[in-house]
Amino acid sequence: MKSDSIPLRVLVVDDEPPIRRFLRTSLTAQGYDIVEAEDGTKALEEVRRRSPDLLVLDLGLPGIDGLEVIRRLRGSGVTLPIIVLSSRVDEAGKVEALDLGADDYVTKPFGVEELLARIRTAMRHKLQQQGERPLFRSGDLTVDLVRRIVTVRGEDVKLSPREYDLLRLLVAHAGKVLTHRFILKEVWGGETDIQYLRIYIRQLRQKIEPDPERPHHILTETGVGYRLRAPD
Repeated sequence: MKSDSIPLRVLVVDDEPPIRRFLRTSLTAQGYDIVEAEDGTKALEEVRRRSPDLLVLDLGLPGIDGLEVIRRLRGSGVTLPIIVLSSRVDEAGKVEALDLGADDYVTKPFGVEELLARIRTAMRHKLQQQGERPLFRSGDLTVDLVRRIVTVRGEDVKLSPREYDLLRLLVAHAGKVLTHRFILKEVWGGETDIQYLRIYIRQLRQKIEPDPERPHHILTETGVGYRLRAPD
């Protein structure tokens, strides 16, 4: 909630009435103010007219599809968080949506608890981006972004400059899935390949994870990228 009296306004965009009904019922029960649209054209109109705080957007819309909605919103400078609804087999669509500027995704069929967690993370990430926190803590991991010190269970961890740049990027977007392409562009300027990124992720996990084979902090989003677990 924004305050005790003003609920967060969520725009739900899906061409399937049962899904819109399910989302309206579930999110309204959690105190959200719900606006609905059944296609991309109406979605763009509602964003302009109602100024929602967050957008839940199906990719497979008639006419202007979800990817084009994201492209137009981000191209016009609209920064509201966008959570994409995608099919289980549409990995390419998820990746493109994230690269266009979507904040996260849930895969159909999904549970309301999963969606609520994604909404909370997206809103927390937006607030964090408005003023980057100098100290990040998640479980036994602490990253001091001012002093560039990383500790695990109170012990200093020595990272190479590239490892630190990679971890800092993940910390800056904690809770949000980052695509391979985005990470490669931000950390390496796009001048390397995914296998190189995997090597550095493996090295980071060796240094900060209690069990690198079953990572707790740096989570793999199969076929998409990586996500740093957000603080509880």
